[in-house]
Amino acid sequence: MNSRLLILVSVVLLFPALLFGQDAAKRKLDTSRGDKMLTDYFRRETKLMEKECVDCLQNAADWDDRRIELSKQLHEMLGLDPLPERTDLKPVITGKVEHDEFTVEKIHFQSRPGLYVTGNLYLPKKIDKPLPAVLYVCGHGQVKKDGIAYGAKAHYQHHGAWFARNGFVCLTIDTLQLGEIEGIHHGTYKFGYWWWLNRGYTPAGVEAWNCIRALDYLQSRKEVDSDKLGVTGRSGGGAYSWWIAALDERIKAAVPTAGITDLQNHVVDGVVEGHCDCMFMVNTYRWDYPQVAMLVAPRPLLIANTDRDPIFPLDGVYRTFADVRPLYAKIGAKDNVGLNITFGGHNDTQDLQVHAFRWLAKHLKGVDIQVDKTVQKFFEPEQLKVFATLPADQLNTTIHETFVPEAKNIPVPNSAEEWTTWKRETIDFLKSRSFRAWPDAPPELDLKEIATADRDGVRLTTYEFTSQEQIRLNLFVIKRAELAQPELNVLNALDDQAWEEFQSLLRGGFAKEFDLPPPNADDEVTWKSTQQMLTKFPWAMTYFAPRGVGPMAFDQSEKKQIQNRRRFYLLGQTLDGMQTFDITAAMRACQSLKPLDKANLWLQANRTMAGNALYAAIMQPGVTRLDLHELPKSHRDGPYYLNVQRKLDLPQAVALAAEKSRVAIYQNAAGFDWPKQVAEQQKWDAKQLQFRQLPPAKAEKKGE
Repeated sequence: MNSRLLILVSVVLLFPALLFGQDAAKRKLDTSRGDKMLTDYFRRETKLMEKECVDCLQNAADWDDRRIELSKQLHEMLGLDPLPERTDLKPVITGKVEHDEFTVEKIHFQSRPGLYVTGNLYLPKKIDKPLPAVLYVCGHGQVKKDGIAYGAKAHYQHHGAWFARNGFVCLTIDTLQLGEIEGIHHGTYKFGYWWWLNRGYTPAGVEAWNCIRALDYLQSRKEVDSDKLGVTGRSGGGAYSWWIAALDERIKAAVPTAGITDLQNHVVDGVVEGHCDCMFMVNTYRWDYPQVAMLVAPRPLLIANTDRDPIFPLDGVYRTFADVRPLYAKIGAKDNVGLNITFGGHNDTQDLQVHAFRWLAKHLKGVDIQVDKTVQKFFEPEQLKVFATLPADQLNTTIHETFVPEAKNIPVPNSAEEWTTWKRETIDFLKSRSFRAWPDAPPELDLKEIATADRDGVRLTTYEFTSQEQIRLNLFVIKRAELAQPELNVLNALDDQAWEEFQSLLRGGFAKEFDLPPPNADDEVTWKSTQQMLTKFPWAMTYFAPRGVGPMAFDQSEKKQIQNRRRFYLLGQTLDGMQTFDITAAMRACQSLKPLDKANLWLQANRTMAGNALYAAIMQPGVTRLDLHELPKSHRDGPYYLNVQRKLDLPQAVALAAEKSRVAIYQNAAGFDWPKQVAEQQKWDAKQLQFRQLPPAKAEKKGE
């Protein structure tokens, strides 16, 4: 157990009455309170989104208009709004492989300059007229020998071969991650690239764009009937089949296989832990996944899966089908949606393939093919490889840096009118794109005092309040015992490190009263300095830990921390974004709590939590001053909010806050020229924005 968790557990076990009220002894052995709260919260949020999804799916009266709106939302959530320019594909055929019944062309094209797509084009030997074509999108089937990647297309080659042997043209394309050029799907899952969320980036968007351009390529071929295009794929390829079928009406029939389930499975049941980021859109508009299926209607859609797939469970697959089927019926296309469930796990079974082949034959050829040929792999991976040498100008490995445009070089407004317009547009963006998941009407705070203790003329009072339904948090208020009305209340929003420092204060001041371990020398110094400050000044110091910190910390294992944060973004949230909401709730609690309601409110935080405090002050009025320590210079380093860097970065956020509250930033001013220029242009008081260096001793201590 690490030292941080030891401190937390000691606090919970040794003075539960202070933290959680007099009845806490009944639950003092439950060290998973934060996890239970989080589980209940995820379940509730998922249910809300499920209900909104069902309401949306079953209301077909204005379907044409609604479909246009939803399509635009999906484009945006995949990083495709605005849609990238359709640049020259620059297709190249690097070789051919012959079979008695078909030919395979080894091709590559560029879906945008430097973004290469490698694939194999399967063509029947005899073509008398343009044929229906199937885009086969590969899943995560890695084929690699001696460090050389041959692409997932080699793993899934039997699908292309079957289609070609039965009179289709089939283009099988590699995925971004497991292609011959190996990009990244596991940004948040493995590499800590949480800034992807800031940018509104998901590799699902790259896969969708590559599919769109693959259709462009198919339509450029004389062998293809451009009006008869279908798509299928399994696992990851099943997901990409959903994206392209939902986005592009050139797809006339689709069979996504083992590629979709609902939020209930992902968030509540934990299926998210088995998937990389390519399976998910950046869920700005808080969709459940049947809404993706809805966008395929009324075109033919067969949802295919096995009955015991652990990462696409049967119950969620069936719920998806059951949710979308009423829409097909209401728009007069009930025969165009089907469900195919066969026996097996997460496997590429023959049974699944047969039904996919028959569905596409029926809806692209108008015939019901009786399958009389087995599915086979005819070639060695080396025979299907496209590149002899990988192109030097490839951007596949770094496409996450550029795929979604980032707000850079934002001009400083030149007038009060320009500033007002930019400020209004930016706050509207934050409300609709970054903090859309915040409740429209926050619940009642239900603020309750739960414990009080006095020491050396100083009083510590613990309160409990509701930030959001299922989220019950604590405030710790320390002031001079006889002080009836503080002039100033300093609200400290604590991160993990600051929570540990707060424990030092409690051990120094209340070890005897609450039977805590004896304080060490640092604890006593911390307490003494706080006691002297509160004796000298008519102030209150309030400490607050948002969800995920302190008494409400979640499972501290790295895996659970990562997967819980991923659950947040599936719900159209981020942990940082909801901690920011918690800070606004704590501000409202302070503003309503006697005797703090008449005190000037200062807000103070460190590191990433300083960024959260900054945005809380922007979104919630009432902060007189902000004290921010070690504030990151860019959202690239946190905090992480959906889409935020499509509009602004932290220097711009500083300017937004500094107009409303005095802002003191305790660090070097380098990197913050933008807000300083705004302050100068708008002729703000010099005290409105200040950069202060900590004294050397304090700076050294904070760096320990």
